[in-house]
Amino acid sequence: MNYQWYPGHMTKAKRMMQEDIKLIDLVIELVDARVPLSSRNPDIDELGKNKARLILLNKADLASDECNALWMVYFKTKGYFTVKVNSRNGSGIKAVEGAIQEACKEKIERDRRRGIKNRPVRAMVVGIPNVGKSTFINTFAGKACAKTGNKPGVTKGKQWIRLNKNTELLDTPGILWPKFEDQTVGLHLAMIGSIRDEILNVDELALELIKFLKEHYQGCLEERYGCSESGDVVSVLGEIAESRAGRLKGNELDYTKAAAILIDDFRSGRLGKITLEFP
Repeated sequence: MNYQWYPGHMTKAKRMMQEDIKLIDLVIELVDARVPLSSRNPDIDELGKNKARLILLNKADLASDECNALWMVYFKTKGYFTVKVNSRNGSGIKAVEGAIQEACKEKIERDRRRGIKNRPVRAMVVGIPNVGKSTFINTFAGKACAKTGNKPGVTKGKQWIRLNKNTELLDTPGILWPKFEDQTVGLHLAMIGSIRDEILNVDELALELIKFLKEHYQGCLEERYGCSESGDVVSVLGEIAESRAGRLKGNELDYTKAAAILIDDFRSGRLGKITLEFP
């Protein structure tokens, strides 16, 4: 299956970000902790070069704790300031302000030497669709100042948000890049919901997820659905259909409904803390 999705408004969003980057001291990039590399847009590195960088491992509560720790080390060795957060419940959010000040320490010192006092750090918040940018901004700012939605591409346009006297945020629409060189990246983004479900084959997606879980998270399917994990991926999906999806006319198993249940359970964390990529 070939995973591509690049609506026209994303080209416009990228152009807008190229114009805005001149005003920025710091780029805050949200990634999904379950797929920290696949959920990074390589264009951001080009856009944000020569700027201070902060990576937020968002949705850290849905990912493996052990893998979160490894990814924190990985990004720090690459020179990024890194904080793991759960934007929905606010976990880790308090550490972000400190990380912003730390990441921009040189800029703040430079301003001070020039006699410029109290100029806030200007940060651009970036990330691919559905990675949780709007939820993060709402939680960080303490009020619903950005429209949020859980469908990829809800945030439109740009807006400055003054957090306090030290920090101003510029929200940006979520952008993907035009072509995924590696189809594994597309597969991972499809699994976490960053590509519209309407253009995906959910059955294929579920079979790929079962294959991965059988290899790396043995026992989680059995625990959730009471199914055997010893058979091939199609028979495992059949057992999930048998236990959760009911049957179609003619007494056939409803594989598509079972696939949708499985993907939804993975995305919501009901299968447990699962990371799809390892550093």
